[in-house]
Amino acid sequence: MKLPYLILDVFTKTPLAGNGLAVIPKADGLMDNEMQAIAREFNLSETVFICKPQNERNSASLRIFTPYQELPFAGHPTVGAAVTLGLNGRASAIRMEERVGLVTALFERIDRRTGEARFTLPRLPERIADLPDRLAIAQALGIEVEDIGCDVFKPAIFSAGVVFHLVPVRDASVLRRIKVNPALMAEAFPQDRHAVYVFTLTPDEPDNDIAARMFNPHVGEDPGTGSAAAALIGLLAEQEVNAVQSDYVLRQGDEMGRPCRILLQLRKDSDRLVHGAIGGQAVVIAEGVLDLGTS
Repeated sequence: MKLPYLILDVFTKTPLAGNGLAVIPKADGLMDNEMQAIAREFNLSETVFICKPQNERNSASLRIFTPYQELPFAGHPTVGAAVTLGLNGRASAIRMEERVGLVTALFERIDRRTGEARFTLPRLPERIADLPDRLAIAQALGIEVEDIGCDVFKPAIFSAGVVFHLVPVRDASVLRRIKVNPALMAEAFPQDRHAVYVFTLTPDEPDNDIAARMFNPHVGEDPGTGSAAAALIGLLAEQEVNAVQSDYVLRQGDEMGRPCRILLQLRKDSDRLVHGAIGGQAVVIAEGVLDLGTS
């Protein structure tokens, strides 16, 4: 069996920047264990498998795998899949069936191998719990207790399909000097995969509004995490007092040498979050064929 594949860099239009993604554009017929084995072989933060949709009105059905497990939703595979489908078709609206629900992305072609996709969140972020133990957080991140907190934001747990522990820190200098202690992650960040999204506001940086880093004890640091940015929209919305639309540019991955730019959008009505969206650019940097036959 031979399967074509693409490698994209997502949340960037610059090759060898952003967050790498493997895309299997013709994945029908693969078993779950085969998808998991392929994702483990690529060993990128995620691999997305594009299958025929269950509803013919939709563009595709997506399965998203890390090297260790399947995810119901993830941002950079959704953007990468939408750009892949957009570059190979003529549609400007890409409708994708994911485990979390139906995702519709608006696609814009930049050139023959680059595009931009923005999509409305299939599930609005929800607050799960507070995260009050600042000493445990500080010890797990290798920072001081006094470094935790930014503006009015306090640590909390949110999910827009995937759970993240959101930790605001004082400024970008704190973000740069984080040194994670893996042995303390589970205690400080107790839910689900123990993933933490550390962020700060960046009023002194002209090309973005927020900076963030994501750490997961299973995969280490991730350069660009759309599902975490989606969860962050929930915390941002709690402090957004206007009912009008708000847009943010978030940078992630700069500390890793893999700069990502993630677009965030939220809208409230009568003090209730009614809309959340994320997006970004993606560029195809490689293509090839998986040869899974026996010799």
